[in-house]
Amino acid sequence: MGKIRVVHYLNQFFGQIGGEDKAGVGPQVREGPVGPGTALQQALGEKGEVVATVICGDNYVADNLEKAKREILELIRPFKPDALVTGPAFNAGRYGTACGAIGQLVTQELGIPVVSGMYEENPGVDLYRKDIYIVPTLDSARGMRQAIPAMAALVLKLAGGEEIGPPAEEGYLPRGIRRNRFAPETGAERAVKMLVAKLKGESFATELPMPDFDRVTPNPPVADLQKAVIALVTSGGIVPKGNPDRIESSSASKYGKYSLEGFNDLTPETHQTAHGGYDPVYANQDPDRVLPVDVMRELEAEGVIGKLHPYYYATVGNGTSVANAARFGAEIGAELKEAGVDAVILTST
Repeated sequence: MGKIRVVHYLNQFFGQIGGEDKAGVGPQVREGPVGPGTALQQALGEKGEVVATVICGDNYVADNLEKAKREILELIRPFKPDALVTGPAFNAGRYGTACGAIGQLVTQELGIPVVSGMYEENPGVDLYRKDIYIVPTLDSARGMRQAIPAMAALVLKLAGGEEIGPPAEEGYLPRGIRRNRFAPETGAERAVKMLVAKLKGESFATELPMPDFDRVTPNPPVADLQKAVIALVTSGGIVPKGNPDRIESSSASKYGKYSLEGFNDLTPETHQTAHGGYDPVYANQDPDRVLPVDVMRELEAEGVIGKLHPYYYATVGNGTSVANAARFGAEIGAELKEAGVDAVILTST
C-alpha cells in the first residue's frame, strides 16, 4: 500500500486567512499542508501525505450549513483521499460543529474515515461522536502539540484498515457504539469481580457507563410581575468600557458585578463586549442588543415589572468550563437571593 492520502479541514484562523473579521469567507482549497497541517504531515511521516487543505470561515459554515457542507465535499472529492482530518477545534463551538458536520457528510458520501480533535465540552462532540472519531484535546490551541500526533496515529490505523479497539485503548472519545466480542470470562464472573472490587474500595471500570444527565427542576412562575424585582445576568460579555475586571475573552475565570444606577440605555461610550468567538461589532454598536437595559427600563416605567435590580452580572461564555460556569451561577444566585430578587433574565450571545 502506498502513502495514505489525507485532506485536512481548517477554519479561517488556523487556515491563516484571518481572525473573526474573516469568519465569513467561503470554502477554498490549497494543495498540501497549511498551518497545523505542517505538524500533521510530520506526525504522519512516510506513511501518509496531506495532499490538500480545505479552509472555510466559521460563520460561513454556521450560516449556510447544508450549502457549505456540499461545497466543501466537492472540494475534497477530486483529491480522492483515504481519510479526512478536521481541526483540531479544541473548545471552539462553531469550529467543532463545522468539523463534525463536514466529517459526517464526508464519511457518508465518500466512505472514508474522519478524525477530529475536540475538547470534551465542545458541542461538536455530542452532535457528531457517532459519525466520526474525535480525539480528546485541551480547551485551547496550547494542546496542539499533544493533539496532532494522537490524531495522526488514529488516522494511520483507520486508513490502513487495522482493527480499532475501545476508546480507552485507542485514545478517542467514546462514540456510544457497542460491539459484541468474545471475552475469556462470562458476564457473571466479570460482574462479581467488579462487585468485589467495589466492596473493597478498589478501582474498577464498568462495561456499561450510564449517561449523566444534569436535571434542573424549574422554579414556579413569578406570582406578580408588577411587584417583582428582576435582575439581568449575561454570558455575552457586556462590561463597562475598558473591561475593568479584565474578564477573559475565552475560558473566563471570573465574572463582574456592575451598577445600573443612572443607566436607561447602554451606549458604545459606556459599555462594550469582552466576548471572543463572535463578531463584536453589533454588540459594541449597541450593548443593549446583548444586555437589554433599555427594554427593562421601559417595562419598569410602564409598571409591567416592579423594579430592575440595580446591579447586573456579566461573564464570557466562550470556552468557559462547566465547572467555572457552575461556580459563577451558584455565587451569583446566592447574592441575588439575598438581595431579594424575584427572577433573572439570563442572556447570551
